[in-house]
Amino acid sequence: MIEVKVKEAQLIAAAETGMDEFIQVFVDAIYEAIGGQLTAETMAQLNSDQITLLGYHALRDEVMDGGFVQLIHNGWGAFFFRNPFDKAVRSWGMQELCSIIRRGHKLYDKYHRELEVDCTDEEFMALFEQFAEFDEIDDRFVECEEAFTDSVAHYVDEHLDRFCTVVKQDE
Repeated sequence: MIEVKVKEAQLIAAAETGMDEFIQVFVDAIYEAIGGQLTAETMAQLNSDQITLLGYHALRDEVMDGGFVQLIHNGWGAFFFRNPFDKAVRSWGMQELCSIIRRGHKLYDKYHRELEVDCTDEEFMALFEQFAEFDEIDDRFVECEEAFTDSVAHYVDEHLDRFCTVVKQDE
């Protein structure tokens, strides 16, 4: 297991700024510890909570930018729908997100081959109309994103030792 360190002062400052910034401190520290890339090899160095946090961060970024169509097109589908991400967020108390992921899984199974092909920007934009079935879960995620992020921040705060070692300034 790789050791992830976060400075206490950095955590305090981020917590005072907001939940997004608080989460970002951990995401940045984990990525720094694994050399900047989440791969099969680097995932093996992390615990399930650290992987789930990086997953949530990627999920939020992708879905808020372009929905589940973009998430799948950009290669994240297998990470979320071929792994127990839904169970992980459910264990964090996030039933609604678990439900969205499970609905997305059904659509992923149905359409991933078409969504994962390389295409031009114009063809990519056409995917949103072609796969409008994703609109409902996209909308639900966007409606709940702030509550989801708040839940993630609280989970991390209540389980700091699962994500990092907090170091004082003089350490």
